[in-house]
Amino acid sequence: MAEERELVLNNGHTMPLLGLGVWRAEPHLLRDLISHALRLGYRHFDCAADYKNEAEVGEALSEAFHQGLVKREDVFITTKLWNSDHGHVREACKDSLKKLQLEYLDLYLVHFPVAIRHTGVGTTASVLDKDGMLDIDVTISLETTWHAMEDLVSEGLVRSIGISNYDIFLTRDCLAYSKIKPAVNQIETHPYFQRDSLVKFCQKHGVAVTAHTPLGGGLANIEWFGSSSALDDPVIQDLAQKYKKTPAQIALRWGIQRNTIVIPKSSKLQRLEENAGIFDFQLSKEDMLCIKAIDRKLRTNQPEKFWGIDLYA
Repeated sequence: MAEERELVLNNGHTMPLLGLGVWRAEPHLLRDLISHALRLGYRHFDCAADYKNEAEVGEALSEAFHQGLVKREDVFITTKLWNSDHGHVREACKDSLKKLQLEYLDLYLVHFPVAIRHTGVGTTASVLDKDGMLDIDVTISLETTWHAMEDLVSEGLVRSIGISNYDIFLTRDCLAYSKIKPAVNQIETHPYFQRDSLVKFCQKHGVAVTAHTPLGGGLANIEWFGSSSALDDPVIQDLAQKYKKTPAQIALRWGIQRNTIVIPKSSKLQRLEENAGIFDFQLSKEDMLCIKAIDRKLRTNQPEKFWGIDLYA
């Protein structure tokens, strides 16, 4: 069954519905991982300055371009502005471009809606104050940061700009003060944390939604945050048997059918291949409703563990 594998953004650029997230990907494995992903058909890679592996991603992409495996225009590269660089947007973007060995980014996101103490471009530190709480910089507004992001588009360094981890209120504000509307809001959403109101709000106003942690984080978030995975839910397990697919494929397919972009992370080659196998089947309306019913409003990614402050409170 042939199916569209890209989504048209509000500025006319297209973005692949499936991407490979490289959060917590071990740098020494990235060369082979990205090469294998490209051979499997992945054309979208989700990076961030804070992942501290942009240089390794850049080396892998440069090698792929040199070998003729893909051309630059064939791939969609996202990276993100870290919290400590809100007052240094252009410098941070140029730093990421240098590490990624690229002349432009397809998408540049504000990683979190908070500016914190600057510690040097690209250092991506999260400095805590004397009380052990994130040292938030109250002199830089999100509006100021956004207008600096817009300048990157005018300069040709970035094709699309967007936001990440923004709720409805912050997204609404960004839409109000922006000259260039955010093309994407990247948020945590998966069967246990569906966030229908936020997803529908964004889509209603032309902001595409990328689902980070689309599998609920798996072992990584169980290990770090003690969360539980929707992949173990009996509904997902039963649907996997019904469609002869893996639980992960069911969760990712659900995400695609919500018109969200999914960026699962995996360093295992078999999982990488399985995660790409989501375009040859379709969940019925009834089964989509079955998944809708298992929402637990369970956020699995909890940065407060490291920041000493709950930004979502």
